[in-house]
Order: sequence, then C-alpha cells, then structure tokens
Amino acid sequence: MYRLPLKEGRLLRPLVAFLSSAALAISLGGCQTTALSDASDVTGALGAKAEASQSSDPRRDLNAYRDRYRANPKDPAAALQYGTALRLTGERSQAVAVLEQAAIANPGNKAVLGGYGRALAANGNFQQAFDVLSQAHSPEDPDWRLLSAQGAVLDQMGRYEEARQYYTNALKIAPDEPSVLSNLGLSYLLSKDLAKAEETLRRAHSRNEKDSRVCMNLAVVLGLEGRLPEAESLVKADLPPDDAAARVAELKQLLSKKEASSEKSADRARGRAVD
Repeated sequence: MYRLPLKEGRLLRPLVAFLSSAALAISLGGCQTTALSDASDVTGALGAKAEASQSSDPRRDLNAYRDRYRANPKDPAAALQYGTALRLTGERSQAVAVLEQAAIANPGNKAVLGGYGRALAANGNFQQAFDVLSQAHSPEDPDWRLLSAQGAVLDQMGRYEEARQYYTNALKIAPDEPSVLSNLGLSYLLSKDLAKAEETLRRAHSRNEKDSRVCMNLAVVLGLEGRLPEAESLVKADLPPDDAAARVAELKQLLSKKEASSEKSADRARGRAVD
C-alpha cells in the first residue's frame, strides 16, 4: 500500500484542501464539468427530484424562481428551487437564509431539509450541515445520496474513517454507484492513501467511463504517483484535440499546486518572503 511520505504529505496540503472541497462538490449536485474545477456542485446527490427541473444554466432561471418564491415564501417547492438556484450561482449565504426560513415554515419536510443541508455544506457550515442532513432521512428509510453527502461533509471536517462508513452504507443501497465510489476514492486521496484512492477511482471509472469528473480524479492520483503520461492519456482519451489540450492543461494546473507549495516552502527555508 503506497502512502505519501510525511514531508511530501505536508507539501500537498494546499492540493488536499482543494480536493476536499471537490469531494464535497461531488455529493452536493450541480452542473460543473469536473469534480475538481470548483467547490460548487456536481452530481445532484441531494434532492435530485427537486433539481430535475433546474435549467442547465441556473442564472437564466434565477429571476423566475425569485419571483415565484416572493409570491409565496412558504411554498416548499418554490423555496427549494430558488435556494438551489442561488447556491448554484454562488449566492451561498443567501441560499442558506432562504432555505433556513423554508425549513422553519415547513418542519419535517425532508426535501427542504436536504436542500438546506446542502446549502449549509456549500457555505462551509459543515457540522450544522451534517446535523440537518441527518434529519432529512432516517435509518429506517436511508437515501444513498444523502449518505454519500454526509460522508463528503465528514471528509471536509477531516473525519475520514467516519466518512467511509457512510460511503459503505450508501454502496449497500446503490452497489458500485460511480458517484459514491468517486467520493470514496477522494476520501482515500485526502488521507494520502494513493493506492486505495487509485483502486477505488478505477472502479468508479470502469462503471462510467464517460464521467469526466471521475476521470480527472483518477488522473490526479496517477499524476501524484508520478505517472503523468498515463494520467494525460486518460484525460484526453476520445476527445477532440482542443478539448484534450484543455483537459491536460487542467490536470497540470491541479498538479502544479503541489509544485508551487514545494517551491514556497523552499523559499521560506531560505528566509525569503513570498506571501
């Protein structure tokens, strides 16, 4: 089992922190092209039915959802649509406020609680998000998407072993679900266990080779293992030349976070101010 040496692990902290946000992104749902491009939302892991009607461009529909919500703020469906659009367009604090009020007005509404929990997570309120998500389903009627999202929140708090219990339970309900496997693979990466990260992400990739997010996550692991040519081949497979070049550039940008951290540490060791 390959684990990063201690010194190497320290140099990877900026990248690990970034990937931690990405792991959360995979569970929270949305429209990013890859799980590594932003800490926004990617796979629709919460409230999937409520978001099915969302446009692929949330900004285009934001005004319509706002008007519908203002006409009846206590309508749970209107609040959930508006809160989701706010979150997906980067208005995360406002999304929390809208969905908090909806949760108060509609106590026990599991769809609203799921939306509120995901808004809290996207806004960085991780413990509160975990608690709210726990109320959005029950041990008697668990939702694998919510279990995976809870795991991603725990990963964000550095509680990797606990997170993996949630992924395991999610996989019992949805065996070999690629989005859950990808979260699990990122969890291993966050704890710097590259061997398990690669193994798990390969499983996710084999279940859905078209998912560019899973592909990029696996490529990052391969790159960190020093297998850059293999990583580049993976991300550009079956893509037109321009798209392939863009994906390789994205991969190199992610991996450069490690190199930048290493250079910064060396500069500090020589007494140079680089901040």
